[in-house]
Amino acid sequence: MPLATSRRLLAVLLLALAALFAAWFAGDARYLQALAVFSLPPLLLAIGVLARRRTAPFWSSVLALGWFCHGVMLAWSRADGRAYALGEVLLALGIVAATSWPALQARFGGRRDRRGTAKD
Repeated sequence: MPLATSRRLLAVLLLALAALFAAWFAGDARYLQALAVFSLPPLLLAIGVLARRRTAPFWSSVLALGWFCHGVMLAWSRADGRAYALGEVLLALGIVAATSWPALQARFGGRRDRRGTAKD
């Protein structure tokens, strides 16, 4: 997967996570505060990724670790929001995969020289 495709996928996953949080807290009495705390960070990171900010993918993966832990904790402890929590877990895993893919491809992709033979 090329770097541009990885960045687009990362932006889509971040926007999906922001939308998931917006839907999750839709009936909450403190909806605007929940949006500011949960939906705003992935939304701002998606904007940073689309603007090709160098640090946006890094911070996306760092925050994805927290989103993963949050989702696992809520999926384990609460039955009423389990579907949203598992969605958060899956999106967090996708974010980590999308941010790590270019580095993994560069490390394990096997570079080729001009003759088409593998270089190690």
